Amino acid sequence: MKRLILLGFVGALLLGCQNQQQEEGAQGGGEATTETVNLQEQGIARTKFDERRMPDALELAQSDERFSTLVNLVHQAGVENAVKNQGPLTVFAPTNDAFKTLPDDVVAKLTDPNNTDKLAYVLTHHVAPANYPVEKLKQLAEKGTTLFMASGEYVPVEVKDGEIYVGGAKILESHKVANGWVHVVDKPIVPQKLEL
Repeated sequence: MKRLILLGFVGALLLGCQNQQQEEGAQGGGEATTETVNLQEQGIARTKFDERRMPDALELAQSDERFSTLVNLVHQAGVENAVKNQGPLTVFAPTNDAFKTLPDDVVAKLTDPNNTDKLAYVLTHHVAPANYPVEKLKQLAEKGTTLFMASGEYVPVEVKDGEIYVGGAKILESHKVANGWVHVVDKPIVPQKLEL
């Protein structure tokens, strides 16, 4: 029941922001050409998108092996729609190496089938329901403003030695996608209220 409430909240929140979606994502014409290969043994498809069409956040993650852990977790939690069909949004995407910074017991508990609600909560804590390019994040940091996440919590945005940190995670690179932005981060953004 908690999972349904959480997913309903995220869907409503992101749908509410949909009317702000920029037209930048509607580039090019034609259907996407996709080719699928096994991303990992779980059988999750890796997508190669048509270069004439900008990918959405999930397609970008699926196209890059560095995000195979994140993609697996998104599928396990059943929150694909929140990062694929909604927008505008900003996803802070931890790499496979970033997930290795978490203690083993945390990962094991989150991937336990009995903790799907908590996994969905952690994943939505990596999504901000609006467009936040790097310049806008820098402005938030200069003002000392926190960033509202789809989990319902706020995280700090800071600039340290010229680098941007969101919720303590450093942004390594940024990508414009059809439904917003994807910022690659060096570690997961764990909610303070998470109890395992």
